[in-house]
Amino acid sequence: MNRRTFITGGVTASMALLLNGCHNSNRQAIDYSKHPSQIAETSSATNSVKQKKVTIRLATSWPAGFPIMGTGVEHFAERVKAASGGSLIIKIYPKETLVPALAVFDAASAGEIDAFHSGPYYWKGKNSAFALFSGTPFGLTSEEINSWMLFGGGMEFWREMYAKHNLYPLLGGNTNVQMGGWFRKPIRSLADLKGIKMRVPGIGGEVFSRLGVNPVLLAAGEIYPALERGMIDATEWVGPALDLQMGFHKVAKYYYAGWHEPGSVLELTFNKNVWESLSPEHQAILQIASDEMNTRMSLEFHAKNLNALQEIKKLGIAIQTFPNDVNHAAYQALQEYLKSESAANDDFKRVYESMESYLQKSRAWSNIGLGAFLNTREV
Repeated sequence: MNRRTFITGGVTASMALLLNGCHNSNRQAIDYSKHPSQIAETSSATNSVKQKKVTIRLATSWPAGFPIMGTGVEHFAERVKAASGGSLIIKIYPKETLVPALAVFDAASAGEIDAFHSGPYYWKGKNSAFALFSGTPFGLTSEEINSWMLFGGGMEFWREMYAKHNLYPLLGGNTNVQMGGWFRKPIRSLADLKGIKMRVPGIGGEVFSRLGVNPVLLAAGEIYPALERGMIDATEWVGPALDLQMGFHKVAKYYYAGWHEPGSVLELTFNKNVWESLSPEHQAILQIASDEMNTRMSLEFHAKNLNALQEIKKLGIAIQTFPNDVNHAAYQALQEYLKSESAANDDFKRVYESMESYLQKSRAWSNIGLGAFLNTREV
């Protein structure tokens, strides 16, 4: 059995058990010492009880049908409906259909919508610590940041800080390592970055700004027109699969590997009052379905990037790497930003110290485990 089958199968089994448990009208205690098949048999033997139908209005920062991120949320909604027996419906509003793409945080906070799917680094203007929940340049990979979130205290920090905005976050996906971006002109040295305008959010944007770049924050649908018209000189987005669909290669020929987003977290965030008004069964269904979406989206990014990379190579586009002076300057700029922001914001300091401690422990293990294996695999 491969890893993906195991993970997906495990989550599917969990949701099946949960569905049986959610409709247990006698509320009888389940003996978890039994084999899962015995638990399912016991639960399914009871009568079903219809819960009050609940509809959740969920806005996204992505266009309708947007690959992986948008379709991942659609799949999530289908799973929730099935697992709840139709008693819990997620009504999805793609960007701009209910609120603007980058207004979903405020809308959910104010109760204008019930939930949203987006990225935490978009809200760093409200609290710079929020950007850390998406990750840091040269930092945690997708596996590492998910591990920190669930087992290293990250989720507790996230929920504590979002609660001040009347919000309750769940993990909503991970992009895996992202590419460094598309540039209209080649970057041969640090001097070539001076003065260019680049679409890049989060802490990556802070780092690039210290290298002389003018960072610009644009929603998905605004990026290509801005790049085509020369309003920006470069953009990062995600990776080969989504970048190819966006068509950036048509107007920017230089594609760079990156260090700014090694494993960016996406969020599925609820208005806190709405979340607390849900039944424990509906909360559990949403939690399990979001866990599945988080795993599934990360694996889908990996799978589709493999194929898209081959298509990009067929187009004659060579993958570039940033020059050493850019990489060294970026790492130094990151350290300066982390130090200054930690001094200015106690929330940032607490979250960053937790992440950094986890990164150091993870690096020690990765070098011995995964790092050694990857080196050996290339023999």
